[in-house]
Amino acid sequence: MAESLETISNTEEKNKLVSEYKIWQVISASSVGTMIEWYDFYIFGSLATIIAPLFYPPEYQTLALIVYLITFAVGFIVRPFGALFFGRIGDLVGRKYAFLVTLIIMGGATAAVGFLPTFQTIGYAAPVLLILIRILQGLALGGEYGGAAVYVAEHVPDNRRGFYTSFIQITATLGLFVSLAVILGTQAIFNNLYGDAAGKKAFGEWGWRIPFLISVFLVLVSLYIRLKMKESPIFQHIKSTGMSSAQPLKEAFTNRENLKRVLVSLFGATAGQGVVWYTGQFYALFYLSTILKVNPRTSQIIIAVALLLGLPFFVFFGALSDKLGRKKIMMAGCLLAVLCYYPIYKGMVYAAGTNVVAVQSTPDPVTNEPKLSPVSPVTDTTGKTNLAPTKEAANPNIPLLVLLIFFQLIFVCMVYGPIAAYLVEAFPAKVRYTSLSLPYHIGNGIFGGLLPTIGLISCAWTGNIYAGLVYPIVIASITFIVGSLMLPETHQHRIWDEIESK
Repeated sequence: MAESLETISNTEEKNKLVSEYKIWQVISASSVGTMIEWYDFYIFGSLATIIAPLFYPPEYQTLALIVYLITFAVGFIVRPFGALFFGRIGDLVGRKYAFLVTLIIMGGATAAVGFLPTFQTIGYAAPVLLILIRILQGLALGGEYGGAAVYVAEHVPDNRRGFYTSFIQITATLGLFVSLAVILGTQAIFNNLYGDAAGKKAFGEWGWRIPFLISVFLVLVSLYIRLKMKESPIFQHIKSTGMSSAQPLKEAFTNRENLKRVLVSLFGATAGQGVVWYTGQFYALFYLSTILKVNPRTSQIIIAVALLLGLPFFVFFGALSDKLGRKKIMMAGCLLAVLCYYPIYKGMVYAAGTNVVAVQSTPDPVTNEPKLSPVSPVTDTTGKTNLAPTKEAANPNIPLLVLLIFFQLIFVCMVYGPIAAYLVEAFPAKVRYTSLSLPYHIGNGIFGGLLPTIGLISCAWTGNIYAGLVYPIVIASITFIVGSLMLPETHQHRIWDEIESK
């Protein structure tokens, strides 16, 4: 470039320079890779009911599903450790290098699931290997998001950061949508080739591996794109001027002021955002198929349609945060979720048409194994009403279910659309990757990632089909209170001015 980054001082000139970096190419390259990593991560959860009996003792189906969900949650639990490890690399070596490495690790781990022998073949080695692979996935994703968010944010004009970074926010939901689309497409191909019954059996036996193996092709394409990317201009600037941190972990978490930012960001933003995100998408999927007994394939279609309808609102609320501020929109999303979850899930029970009233442990009619089953009132020939295991929904109100999931996605978009811009603006450039990655991945990996497991266990423990909502309502309430009182407004922050004032 004709003009050195170090000599740029005028804001208008900087914004013009940023445009020369071809912002949309930067966003596309970052988003495609991040979407693929989310696809890899969520394909694991989207196939939970199919894969669980294959990797755990199949005679205990309920236990297998719960343990599988715990294995799924392990990937979330280790995300903060990946955030620390790769965040340090990103602040020391560069944003681009860190998320090239995370992409390779995630792609390799996901492909490995596609080749992994089942419990029937290698016994208890199967779940052990599955957990190890899940740990690798979690570590990789812990480093990916922070790198992509920082990389895009450090390329774009200050006054449109919410708009541009919202495209990174789309990638998580888009990854889930693509995972569902690939599963549904593969199942449809199997049904066409073998017939419905034989196709379902073949997919359950070996066809489930195909969505994992597709990851290899997707990762190679993304890797090719990312190798052509340049380093972030702000990172180039702080590196060339000697302003980068030699000890990013120490500076990020032993500096009192920065540690306060981390804690406020966690409890006042990302914890609530995490539970709202996972309630509106993953918990809703498990709830439809496991509690409301909507056919799993129909449940996936309902979620996929609602996700597609909700995607534009990530950009809408991201752009709106450039004008109104990040804090107002995120806090409004948390509050609406707290107030609306219970009536929305009551509506979902009505729309499913299965009249589920509770969850009970009932014996399997064939194996006599205790199974966690939703139950509905049934009137016998004498006129007496008893509770019996709920049958699969015969005629669910699909448009209404899509609408109710869509309402939850609006809350998701409100809390998630602006949050990348907020996190980038909240932390200084030299420790930005490390600082923002930790609260983000604790909020999403721990508070959010444990939600499906906690929700299912809560329903099983109490017998109450709404018990799983207590957890997200409490966490979102805490975030609303802490965020309203302590979260700073950052949308007018100028990150170039910050580093030039040093």
